[in-house]
Amino acid sequence: PAEYRPDILHQELLAILDSPLNKAGHVKVFIHSRTNVLIEVSPKIRIPRTFKRFSGLMVQLLHKMKIRAASSSEMLLRVVKNPISRHLPAGVRGYCFSKGGKLYNPTTFAQQLPEDSPVVLVLGAMASGAIDPNDHPYVETTDMVSISEYPLSGACAINRIMGAIEHHWGVV
Repeated sequence: PAEYRPDILHQELLAILDSPLNKAGHVKVFIHSRTNVLIEVSPKIRIPRTFKRFSGLMVQLLHKMKIRAASSSEMLLRVVKNPISRHLPAGVRGYCFSKGGKLYNPTTFAQQLPEDSPVVLVLGAMASGAIDPNDHPYVETTDMVSISEYPLSGACAINRIMGAIEHHWGVV
């Protein structure tokens, strides 16, 4: 159905994992599916560039519950136990991205992030609809944020957010 869009997830993962912020070790990625499957993504994974190969990898993950690196025993993808709060620090602040959130310039948003504690950025991988902050009780505070007055694709929004944070933190 149209509400399941693994192609959007594929584009978003490429944007996140290819970012200098991820390569500098500042990013931790979890995928939470509509069927309540929680997947931990290693920052070292190299996501397949074609959607066909990505789909095969995800099918393999859901059958085996984990994907190891070919050259070592390092876990690249693994299904982990819910809830996600088990994998996050206590009192973490969350930001859900949506066209209907409070409008920020991405640079201004990056500058107001707390520098002394981790944050959770919640991004959807759906063609339409919005994220409901009530679906994310594991974060202490959840703000709805928009980084453009126009609807953006998930990958475009991620690139804008990550770029602003990289610029603010001096990650080149």
